[in-house]
Amino acid sequence: MHLTVGDDGLARPVWAATDPLLRDYYDTEWGMPVRDERGLFERLSLEAFQSGLSWATILRKRPAFRAAFAGFDPDAVARFGDDDVARLMGDAGIVRNRRKIDATIGNARATVRLRDDGGLAALIWSFQPASTPMPRSFADVPTSSPESVALSKELKRRGFAHVGPTTMFALMEAVGIVDTHLIGSHRRGSSGVWAADGSRAEAA
Repeated sequence: MHLTVGDDGLARPVWAATDPLLRDYYDTEWGMPVRDERGLFERLSLEAFQSGLSWATILRKRPAFRAAFAGFDPDAVARFGDDDVARLMGDAGIVRNRRKIDATIGNARATVRLRDDGGLAALIWSFQPASTPMPRSFADVPTSSPESVALSKELKRRGFAHVGPTTMFALMEAVGIVDTHLIGSHRRGSSGVWAADGSRAEAA
């Protein structure tokens, strides 16, 4: 079973059907377009921290992440120094991974530099594909794409770290650049970016 109908009569994937936190995230946030710099920097950062962990773990820690990383304000995080790294490594509310912490600070600095060349949002959204997947089961959902590979390479060229093709595809799913809601889900086509049939509903 890939979709399950809740007590509200709405069909969701199994992963979003039981945990109230995941259900709310699925119903209100996942796959909806994010086009602002801070929002994209936050989600890029959280996707990097999620690598090797469950998304539920990251979602539960998101308030602590926001507090620890100055609300994911790129200018503030770009100014973090050794004392901030030590503070973050001592913060039990977040994922205390030195490489990921260093990458987040470096990515904030890269985000600030990108403003002279169109900005983070323009760069990420420029990799929106011409069509989106039409998955009927979890097996049909890709874990990367030519666009996520290209986005990964471009971000690395711009000085970003922990932005591999799989992580970037997860980011593209989360912020509406692709729609991988299963066919039959009540959220399919809800972003305003993609029609239910996989065609573009609007220009990026």
